[in-house]
Amino acid sequence: MTQTELASRPVGVPAGDGIPEISIVIPVFNEERTVEEVWRRAVAALDALGRPYEVIVVDDGSSDQTWSILERLHRDDPHLRAVRFKRNFGQHPAMHAGLTRARGDVVVTMDGDLQNSPADLPRLIAAVEAGSDVASGRRLGREDSWGRTVPSRVINGMLRRFTGAGISDFGCAFNAYRRDALVPVLGAIGKQKFTKALVLSTGASVTEVDLEHRARQDRSRYSPLRLTTLALHVLAGFWPRPIQVAGIAVGAVCSLSAIAVVVWGIVAWILHGNFPGLLFLAGLVLGVLGLQGFILALVGEYLNRIQRDVEGRPLYTVERELS
Repeated sequence: MTQTELASRPVGVPAGDGIPEISIVIPVFNEERTVEEVWRRAVAALDALGRPYEVIVVDDGSSDQTWSILERLHRDDPHLRAVRFKRNFGQHPAMHAGLTRARGDVVVTMDGDLQNSPADLPRLIAAVEAGSDVASGRRLGREDSWGRTVPSRVINGMLRRFTGAGISDFGCAFNAYRRDALVPVLGAIGKQKFTKALVLSTGASVTEVDLEHRARQDRSRYSPLRLTTLALHVLAGFWPRPIQVAGIAVGAVCSLSAIAVVVWGIVAWILHGNFPGLLFLAGLVLGVLGLQGFILALVGEYLNRIQRDVEGRPLYTVERELS
């Protein structure tokens, strides 16, 4: 391509063989109210960079007008690629579908609900191009309710412990990755629910980037039950030898509790002549049952993974694709 052709090329249009330098992956589900605005703001930020790019939107089986909007946007913008699932498979399989199709050297993931501002795209991209494998978004002034932030802090602490990556916000989906850091874990992305933690667990270098954050306009899809399930997923996916450690912990707690109850009973019997054996026995049994329930839930997570891998079920099935 000559200098004259380069000068006349519209901003954002891929040069040479058409392979983009930057890929944006956006999983969406019933986001008819925000998906066009996300696209508009993302394109404005990317056009300002003057670099070849693509925007890949994965529709996770939406039941509203999300796909119709994507079809219309695709007709007007060749940078937009879109994938539609046959049904709702979940955010992380949708993320996998986008990442496996991304062609850029820098790959950015973001949600389609405008909680994060697409105007921050250049900052994440610059952090990766400065030398980091991962530019990890960190949500400032987070406006979620305490029912979201408290469980998130617990899960963040668990992931810091298990991955050895000292970042503060594993839950932020607005991140940028160097392609070389993503490729080794593409086979596991989608099965694991924390793409960023999975990449960082391989020893990838990371830089945190402070991002603007807004509260979600509609009701959050992460209920307390779903957050609890997510915590179990973290334990099963990132905690080495959890069954062994949990078994040791249960044995130690139950043994110490039994010793304490026996000592307390002996002292009470000597001093008062009346040991409330049934009450303490009931408390001990309930405590053991609670711990056993937690372990069974963890075993259930493992069995679910084994069943999925043995049966060879696909992560998702694609109904349509616009490229």
